[in-house]
Amino acid sequence: MELQKAVCSPNNATEILQSLSRSVTEAKDLVSKCQRGTSSNSESELKNSMSHLERVIKEMGACLTLIPSSAFQDQKYAEVAVQALSNEMLSANFEVGQSQGLQTKKLDPHKSFSEEARNEESLTIESDLYPASAEVSTDNSRVLNTPDFVEFLEPRSLRRPRKHISSSSSSTSLAKMTDHIEPLYQTFYCPLTKQIMDDPVTIQSGVTYDRKAITEWLEESDNSQDFFCPTTGQKLPSRGLKTNVALKNTIEEWKERNEVARIKSSRSALVVSASPSMVLEATRDLQDICKQKQYNKIQIHNAGILPLVFRLLKDKDRDVRYAALELLRELAKDDDDSKRMISEVVDMSAVIKMMSSGHQPIRHAALLLLLELSRSEILQEKIGSVPGGILVLIRIKYNQSDDAFSSEKADEILKNLESSPENIKKMAENGLFEPLLKHLAEGSEEMQTEMAEYLGEIALGHDSETYVAERASPPLIKMVLSANPLTRTAAFKALAKIASCHPNATILAKSGIVQRMVEEMFARRIHGEPINSKSEAAAILANIFEAGLDLENLQVNSHGHILASDYVLYSIIEMIKHSTPDDLNINLIRILLCLAKSPKSMSTIVSMVKESEASYILVELLNNPHEELGIAATKLLIGLIPYMGHTIVERLCKTAGQPENLIHVINETTRITHRQAVSSTFLAKLPHQSMTLNLALLRKNTVPTVLQQINQIQGTGIRASRYVSPYLEGLVGILVRFTTTLYEPQILFLARNYNFTAVFTEMLMKTSSDEVQRLSAIGLENLSLESINLSKPPQIKRTKFLKLFYPPKFLSSISSKKRKIPTCPVHRGACSSQNTFCLVDARAVERLLACLGHENFEVVEAALSAVCTLLDDKVDVEKSVGMLCEMNAIQHVLNAVKEHKGEGLWKKSFLDN
Repeated sequence: MELQKAVCSPNNATEILQSLSRSVTEAKDLVSKCQRGTSSNSESELKNSMSHLERVIKEMGACLTLIPSSAFQDQKYAEVAVQALSNEMLSANFEVGQSQGLQTKKLDPHKSFSEEARNEESLTIESDLYPASAEVSTDNSRVLNTPDFVEFLEPRSLRRPRKHISSSSSSTSLAKMTDHIEPLYQTFYCPLTKQIMDDPVTIQSGVTYDRKAITEWLEESDNSQDFFCPTTGQKLPSRGLKTNVALKNTIEEWKERNEVARIKSSRSALVVSASPSMVLEATRDLQDICKQKQYNKIQIHNAGILPLVFRLLKDKDRDVRYAALELLRELAKDDDDSKRMISEVVDMSAVIKMMSSGHQPIRHAALLLLLELSRSEILQEKIGSVPGGILVLIRIKYNQSDDAFSSEKADEILKNLESSPENIKKMAENGLFEPLLKHLAEGSEEMQTEMAEYLGEIALGHDSETYVAERASPPLIKMVLSANPLTRTAAFKALAKIASCHPNATILAKSGIVQRMVEEMFARRIHGEPINSKSEAAAILANIFEAGLDLENLQVNSHGHILASDYVLYSIIEMIKHSTPDDLNINLIRILLCLAKSPKSMSTIVSMVKESEASYILVELLNNPHEELGIAATKLLIGLIPYMGHTIVERLCKTAGQPENLIHVINETTRITHRQAVSSTFLAKLPHQSMTLNLALLRKNTVPTVLQQINQIQGTGIRASRYVSPYLEGLVGILVRFTTTLYEPQILFLARNYNFTAVFTEMLMKTSSDEVQRLSAIGLENLSLESINLSKPPQIKRTKFLKLFYPPKFLSSISSKKRKIPTCPVHRGACSSQNTFCLVDARAVERLLACLGHENFEVVEAALSAVCTLLDDKVDVEKSVGMLCEMNAIQHVLNAVKEHKGEGLWKKSFLDN
């Protein structure tokens, strides 16, 4: 690998590598052949194999000598190591004893390399195979096998207290792999601890100790008056300690040089992907090196170890993954540069994924690493940008019962991530609103503005709506008073979001928002704002009022005005009268609709609308292209109909394009809209006996359109919509209004021409809407009342007047000869469903009686009223009663009375019958 990385690699590099590869393969085969057992092989065969192996190894040594010195450049340690290896191979010699063959030993995978080394006391201690230099190689075997140096090389996490270790014990595996180990001098050891000194100090006897050890020894001697040197026994005149600067510097330099060697050794173990035990030892040794000195982290980074550690995060051995996480955390600790480099090399999503590991140590290690990284401001947004990362942290935070440690660390990480506004937004989006609300209340004006903007954008869940309203309302209302337009805009948007949740209405009202918004609507003036504060304030109030608060006594300013006062209502109506933006008009009308629910407020509204031009303005808004504004105006007019219906009719008929524009033609490809539904309802609810409106509708030829729409809906020829039912009810209501003015010849002709009796009879049963059934029964009642006047005794010759109303087909079927014409038993005259609106001829009586079993009281009452028209004083009551008895009408009526207890129903059931 060193050869491949070299910039100045030799020209024959490929040949060298291929030759080495062939030799390695051949050597493996020979070793394998020997390992299969010696019992079946003769001594001569074994000797031949050993001789062959010896030759192959020497060829490999010779091949290594072909690498020129220039290939190593300044990597002197690598050149020395290759030369040493080449020499060893060239001098390879194998012998077979009389009672033994070639033996191999397998390592215990459950033991660390250091443990293996300690257990090999029976083995012969070998010198380093790769001596770094001639002058120190002869001493390395002694140095490496001293127990104190083995402990120095060993990671501190693996060290155990030792009473005595034999000098014959083996060194650690990593120590064997070290490229350059300098000798250890006896003066480096503290006489008390027998360990290498960190801070050597000299006492007055001239002996040097580690400061901590000698200080503790002297403190134990505080009770005696005299102090003695622990080594010489010499009496000390004082407890003075003097730093041995020269020795301290020497030890520090020695440590630095050997730490570099240990880093290279550990890197080699990670590069070759050694066994898990060796990888674990390497990572723990690197972790120990990081703890010793901050500069060591830089050396580890320069050695290119980070990518190798990241690779370990994907290792199948979970102990290796845990050790890799711990090493990364140690590298990141108190070092922003290391944190940055780790973030560039390590995939954050992999670390976050490991936080959900089923293995608790890995889960905790991943959390601790992310906690360390999150302390760097430059990484906080990067951590938060990992898809799903913040959601995982929130889930762990609230999973305290299962893992309290993980919950605590996840909470700390989230608090660190709060420094990034973008992270706060992501937390809120995932249900954690506390950081956003805290910065909204306590942050700077810029932070408050940003938090308010986020609050206006994100969706509030049902479980957090009330909590957010309670915490956010006070600071947001204060922000409305700010002189900063951006702050005010963000506050209005956030308050509008909170107010759109009706359960928050009471909380907002208690926080004083009504007074503040009323002031914004009527008094506050700020020019050049990017937002129409009046419109926003009106929208917020409309949302709050629509939640169903008690509005009559709600105070709106310091002058004592309440919401239902003439001052407020007059101000709103005046604003509507003037040319205000559509959005503001919409919300002003919504407020009036809420106030109109109070009888006292409605009385004031009606009075003001009647006396001013507001009624014209409201009617003109019906033509406004703005969908929502047209709907709001129509709803307000519907609410005013019971109080000033004829006035509205008058204004409507004087408005260009009305009333015909209220009836929209719907085809099979379009859906019925809200505006179309309320428009038809508005026309249906206007005073039915208004001849002006009825004739206007007749002259605009609206009835064919209405009937066409009804037929399409009943035939499911119009796309489904939630507004189908109210739209159909409005259309039927428009037809019913014509039945109240049948005394007008033009309308009478209209009802006959389009056979209203058949239309209403069919809709009695061919609908799922209770209101349509009720209206159809009312229409039949009105038509039946007119039957008494239209039914005449049969005459041979027809008058000119009647000829006008009979269709040509009917006239052509009448014979000019005299014959007996049947008469209606109820009306005593010539009846038909089309011309005299006779219920008997239309077979509507059976359907009306069937409606008496309806669950809806209003439908039952309307059907019974229609049936009662057959018992009028002007009809043949005896024959009518007989006919109803045959249809079992009495039983239907009794069942209806038993089911419904309304007084009006009882009167119709017993007094009329």
